[in-house]
Amino acid sequence: MPLDTVYMDHTHITVPTALEAECRALYRQMFGFPESPKPQERQGRGSAWFQVGRHHVGVDPEPSRQSKRHGFLVPDLARREVLAQGIRIDRTSVADGLSRFFVGDPPGNRIEIGHRA
Repeated sequence: MPLDTVYMDHTHITVPTALEAECRALYRQMFGFPESPKPQERQGRGSAWFQVGRHHVGVDPEPSRQSKRHGFLVPDLARREVLAQGIRIDRTSVADGLSRFFVGDPPGNRIEIGHRA
């Protein structure tokens, strides 16, 4: 019997400690996600929490444990804005009514940016 899930509370990706600052900058600058303060007991461990639902970027010294992909919906596909920031778009496609393109964050986590018309 499945759980009666109401909504997804948060996402969490991990990145190598050495790339934490670059990843935080990407989510602040490209997506405009405001960083939110972490609870006192979680401060001092590295990582960042962002306000969009709740998106966590955690650090992990084991690169093999990095997440592989995650996606965000946007009001329109602003490819030009992404390219203007020097971010390379890997590919563009449409799937199940979702227009989307893919970019990578500094350690290579795949980010899907999509729009439903």
